[in-house]
Amino acid sequence: MASRSAQGRVASATWEALGTTVVLRLARGAELSAARAAVECELDAIDRACSRFRSDSELSLLNARAGRSTEVGALLMDALTLALRAAALTGGDVDPTIGRALELAGYDRDWRLLEQATGAFVPTNKHSYAADEWLPALTINARVRCGWQTVELDRANGTVRVPAGVKLDLGATAKAWAADRAAEAAGIASGCGALVSIGGDIATSGAGPDAGWKIRVTDDHRSDCSAPGQTITIDSGGLATSSTTVRRWRKGGHTMHHIIDPSTGAPVRSSWRTVSVAAASCADANIAATAALLRAHSAPRWLAEAGLPARLVDLDGHVTVVADWPHGGAEL
Repeated sequence: MASRSAQGRVASATWEALGTTVVLRLARGAELSAARAAVECELDAIDRACSRFRSDSELSLLNARAGRSTEVGALLMDALTLALRAAALTGGDVDPTIGRALELAGYDRDWRLLEQATGAFVPTNKHSYAADEWLPALTINARVRCGWQTVELDRANGTVRVPAGVKLDLGATAKAWAADRAAEAAGIASGCGALVSIGGDIATSGAGPDAGWKIRVTDDHRSDCSAPGQTITIDSGGLATSSTTVRRWRKGGHTMHHIIDPSTGAPVRSSWRTVSVAAASCADANIAATAALLRAHSAPRWLAEAGLPARLVDLDGHVTVVADWPHGGAEL
């Protein structure tokens, strides 16, 4: 689907890819088709390299060869480098070795297929977000000791070794990184400022519209303007939202979600239901937003010390803003 503003300056297109919704916006209406083609090419390459749900992806091959040194392409090597950087920056809160824990929790297929098979849902009222009501305490025990420090990257030789029994998942970094790369590709192809949103993870490149990029921040990027949230504008950089309220499903009498606590191997029991962060890149924003869910009550201070504007929503819907995040709908 494509559209153009009444002023004829901003063009946009929306389609499905990587199991979610992709939105492309250009600061000028020219070259929308070329920009979309560039984005689609970038996303296809990242999907082939980084998907845990494609049997023919490089990541699936790497996971299948766990315990052995495996040659990988430059794109996957860059994605793994970013994932390990995220782990180091967050003290292991964002850990790519949680692939097996996600499978044990039930996230063992593409989200669209999981949604159809398990009856994934979103709570209909704020009380449904209470942790004790929808996520009883549990620990998922894996037989193999994971940990991001166990992954061996040899960039000089282009090889990676993952310990036997360990499975990598790049969901906490690859989608946001894809948005960064896609926005840059769209900007080059169109010759103007571009914004790309992949499942609500937003990246920009070049000069945006005169009034900035207007963004609606909610628990779920699919929500319309009637849903609780906040409208802000950004001029550059990235914006990412991590939430325990959207990708949720039932397994064994428990309601699961996709944010895993590496210390337990189970979905995190956070004091926040949604965290949105702005940063220089979408990848950095998403790393911080995911880590903030893990850090619970200490997250606002951690984000403030890092100088990252953020909006945190607790289980009752109360909002806390950090750093330069606007209290009302405003510029960031």
